[in-house]
Amino acid sequence: MAGKGHNTQEQDYELVRLLGKDIRGSKKLFAGLTLVKGVNWAIANAICKITGLSKSKQIGDLTPEEIKQLEEFMSNPTIPSYLKNRRNDFDTGEDSHLFGADLSLKKEFDIKRLKKIRCYKGLRHTVNLPVRGQRTKSNFRPNRRKSGAVGSKKK
Repeated sequence: MAGKGHNTQEQDYELVRLLGKDIRGSKKLFAGLTLVKGVNWAIANAICKITGLSKSKQIGDLTPEEIKQLEEFMSNPTIPSYLKNRRNDFDTGEDSHLFGADLSLKKEFDIKRLKKIRCYKGLRHTVNLPVRGQRTKSNFRPNRRKSGAVGSKKK
């Protein structure tokens, strides 16, 4: 007897924890890696090729050794520097790639540093305006509401 919304042919996979992110075991490895913050499709492809794991393999089918291999590789990735998300780091000057909470913290510290030295980008962050030169005439308006919202029409 099949319950509501439950496909009897589909296997039930548990969650797999990878770098602080729970990933459903039914996802393919290639797509599941992209759920980790700091991993895009190019990085996921590089991880699969370098570690020798099949992109089409489901994450729930990975052995504990393979999961450990993935985590070890992602803690110190040997990928080309053009794929890394932290090139020429402000503190160390080295190229690195950050994942998960490390990436969020580093980004937050960078923005705080820009605000502290009161550079142009820091000031734009402070007043919640676009940092990268976008036009502000029609977008980034603070008091605009979505069309059709209650109270948005003039009386």
